[in-house]
Amino acid sequence: MENKKICQSCSMPLDRPELLGTEKDGSENHEYCIYCYKQGSFVNPGMSLDEMKVLVKEQMEKFKIEEGIIKKAVETLPHLKRWSNLSTAV
Repeated sequence: MENKKICQSCSMPLDRPELLGTEKDGSENHEYCIYCYKQGSFVNPGMSLDEMKVLVKEQMEKFKIEEGIIKKAVETLPHLKRWSNLSTAV
C-alpha cells in the first residue's frame, strides 16, 4: 500500500536516482541507499541495529528534522529488510 520507497537499511527516502545504492556491476540497487550499500555490499557490514538507530537520529538532528519524524524513522528500522530477520534473543 505504501508507495514511497525508503532504504531498507536506514529508512532514508529513495526519491532521487543518485541516492540509490549500487551493485558490483555499477547497476542501481532499488532497496538500499548509496550511504548504506555500494558496489554490492553494505558500507558498514558489521553495524548493529542499535548503532544504526544512533546514526539515523544523529544525521536527522543535523538537518533539524522534527523530533516526531526522527522518532518514526528510528521506530521503522527494526521492520526494514536489513534488520527484520535478526533474532531478538541474545
